Amino acid sequence: MSDTLLAQAEAPTTSNEADKKAALEINKLSKRLHRQVGQAITDFNMIEDGDKVMVCVSGGKDSYSLLDILINLKQRAPIKFDIVAVNLDQKQPGFPEDILPVYLKSRGVDFHIEEQDTYSIVKRLIPEGKTTCSLCSRLRRGILYRVAEEIGATKIALGHHRDDIVTTLFLNMFFGSRMKGMPPKLVSDDGRNVVIRPLAYVREPDLVRWAEHREFPIIPCNLCGSQENLQRVQVKAMLNDWDRRFPGRVENMFTAMSNIVPSHMMDRKLFPFETIKASGQPEPDGDIAFDEDEACASPAAPASVIKLHREED
Repeated sequence: MSDTLLAQAEAPTTSNEADKKAALEINKLSKRLHRQVGQAITDFNMIEDGDKVMVCVSGGKDSYSLLDILINLKQRAPIKFDIVAVNLDQKQPGFPEDILPVYLKSRGVDFHIEEQDTYSIVKRLIPEGKTTCSLCSRLRRGILYRVAEEIGATKIALGHHRDDIVTTLFLNMFFGSRMKGMPPKLVSDDGRNVVIRPLAYVREPDLVRWAEHREFPIIPCNLCGSQENLQRVQVKAMLNDWDRRFPGRVENMFTAMSNIVPSHMMDRKLFPFETIKASGQPEPDGDIAFDEDEACASPAAPASVIKLHREED
């Protein structure tokens, strides 16, 4: 048989094998994403029976994925809760107003489009070349909190993921001198809303793959998406570089946020350094923190976190 005929004969088999492999990978990804979101909801009691969850949908990969996964989990959850998707149309020039309503109708989910011209406010108040995210986020947050009350939502779900959480930790350390991250669940600034982040255990690369697979109609943010001078963009680039050169480092940093030892930090509000005395009894943490090999050890993660990030099937 000639090489050409041989190649033609083998091509279908190779193509079928590639298709099977791709389908297997997507199936594993789907299981992992749904398991991680379900585990985060359980670990932090994010959604309770009878909740009305307002899912904030911006048109980006993260919020699309969040809505998609919550819709699927709702169908098999042991509790009953409602979902309403909310988008804030900030009147950015060229914003395709029809894309989200068409998509949301196709998913059969209740939704609300809130129209508020925050774009003009931001452009008027922020000088050209300066970052807009701080003012934009404050305006957006206040509007979303109001909408949550108006529609009777008991939880506000945001699409921040694991990498956002680690990035925020470094932003606060570098520029705010605080050990403060992005919690998976909190009470809003106005004290009236509970904000949840069900993607807290999910890695961003997985969301990129899921968005491509699901073919979400992504809407880019022309207001802030291209600001390369953002501190968040720079910190994220640093973390991505670490992750490439030192696989597992970002994972360890994320896990460390669940393994805080107040006695080995310096916050006097969290630990009574002024009153500690030698007890004559062995201390589990003690000065072992200064052992040479301690710095090289992986932090002991909660069982649920280890399971989530190491399971592939």
